[in-house]
Amino acid sequence: QVQLVESGGGLVQAGGSLRLSCAASGRTFSSSAMGWFRQAPGKEREFVAAIIWSGGSTYYADSVKGRFTISRDNAKNTVYLQMNNLKPEDTAVYYCAADRGLYGSSWRPYYGMDYWGKGTLVTVSS
Repeated sequence: QVQLVESGGGLVQAGGSLRLSCAASGRTFSSSAMGWFRQAPGKEREFVAAIIWSGGSTYYADSVKGRFTISRDNAKNTVYLQMNNLKPEDTAVYYCAADRGLYGSSWRPYYGMDYWGKGTLVTVSS
């Protein structure tokens, strides 16, 4: 059974940092693009960051560029999201996702993802 399990969420003050982790199991995702999405209360889910299978290219939403960094460790089947200088508007449930494994050399939000985690809550207080 394929699972993506997020961890590292919590409550942090504005300006603080958190590191989210997403551990994959049930299959290897070393050939998959992986990413982070978020959904704030009353809003639709939105793209946050993505990384191709090799880690050679990364993509970010404009709202998090320069503050968030996505990375991966294929040996551990894990993807990370380092979040710095957090703002109250970053408050959301953060979801990890992966595609089916295409060794893609690039990624765009419209490509979509095939596997999703259940999410971890990040709350940023002012």
